[in-house]
Amino acid sequence: MPELPEITVLARQMKTELVGKTFTSIEVLQPKCLNVSKEAFVEALTGARLLDVTHRGKWFFVETTQGWLLLNLGMGGEILLATRDTLPEKYRLIFDFDDETCLVVNFWWFGYAHYVRPGELDDHAMTAKLGPNALDVTADDLRAMLSGRRGRIKSFLLNQSKLAGIGNAYVHDILFLARLHPLRTVDTLTEAEMDALAKAIRDGLQPSIDKGGAFYEVDLYGQKGGFTMDDILIGYKESEPCPICGTPIEKIKTGSTSSFICPRCQPKNMENEE
Repeated sequence: MPELPEITVLARQMKTELVGKTFTSIEVLQPKCLNVSKEAFVEALTGARLLDVTHRGKWFFVETTQGWLLLNLGMGGEILLATRDTLPEKYRLIFDFDDETCLVVNFWWFGYAHYVRPGELDDHAMTAKLGPNALDVTADDLRAMLSGRRGRIKSFLLNQSKLAGIGNAYVHDILFLARLHPLRTVDTLTEAEMDALAKAIRDGLQPSIDKGGAFYEVDLYGQKGGFTMDDILIGYKESEPCPICGTPIEKIKTGSTSSFICPRCQPKNMENEE
């Protein structure tokens, strides 16, 4: 599943390659991914010129002269720039452009392709509830967001309505960089720990962006990212030595999910169960 680094890379590429192009035709093979009827979707966006591409959380916001195209890859998929002669084997939607290229969208399991009319973006329920992009949050912002909260810090980081873009691929290293146990509750964090967490969010995400995203995802051109298991600090590295102290990394249960921690660098030194 793509997270903020992969979404950021892909959105930047889409902005570079697609702005100024016009949709000439649209093919929909999976109508259930739409928020309107297939006919309404095609009619609304055909002839639209692309003005901008941005992202928030795991959503792409494609602004056009005729409204918004919102894309979310769900559990995974690809958004590729191709031609009708170079289509991938699997796809769910094809957006043809006036220069004979096309944007090809595939969902592995489920995803979304939504149309929003001009001026109605704030009414789109699935994106209106998103928090700010994790990399846009300053230390001051984070302290304000955490003030008065009591839930577990890992749950907060994964809550897209609070902080958008972090998922299970990157959260383990972020907490490790901040030296925080995932079961720590927000109300036990000191200001210094909150500041360390703000820095850890950036330090845990930016290196992947710099390398084009994770190795298991592809960009707009079908190229895999360069952020590999060698770049991951402790996530999914059970029993391997901690890169700081050498203590074996542990896999522990944290609610409905598992977490990877260094028990020495990330001590749960107080009772923080909710």
